[in-house]
Amino acid sequence: MSRRLALVAVLGALLGGAGVELDAHHSFAMFDTQNRVTLTGTVAKFQWTNPHAYIEIEVPDGNNPPKHWTVELGSPSILMQGGWKFSDVKPNQTITVVLNPLRNGDPAGLLVRITLADGRVLANGPGPTGGN
Repeated sequence: MSRRLALVAVLGALLGGAGVELDAHHSFAMFDTQNRVTLTGTVAKFQWTNPHAYIEIEVPDGNNPPKHWTVELGSPSILMQGGWKFSDVKPNQTITVVLNPLRNGDPAGLLVRITLADGRVLANGPGPTGGN
């Protein structure tokens, strides 16, 4: 009986540690979810990668050189549930993104929704295109 109890305790500790690790990885505390920024720019790069996809865009900045922004998305599996395909975003396309910016002011954020070059609007996964 004590061996079974010890095995259960070890398994519980291992599984409990994995849960903590997952929670830490999926923290969105760095993003200001109370604010939204809308940007229109040209796609420099689209990375359809795990655990998160990324879009790199160049956004016009008046008379200054374009400002480079990094937009974080969900995982490809979550995006596909929302109707995305890896071929939806291509370099040199003009897109509009609505994002929750980084709290530290760096030019990056978490995607809320995107308007693609063909006019389609997609969210950061399944669900309405206006939510987080």
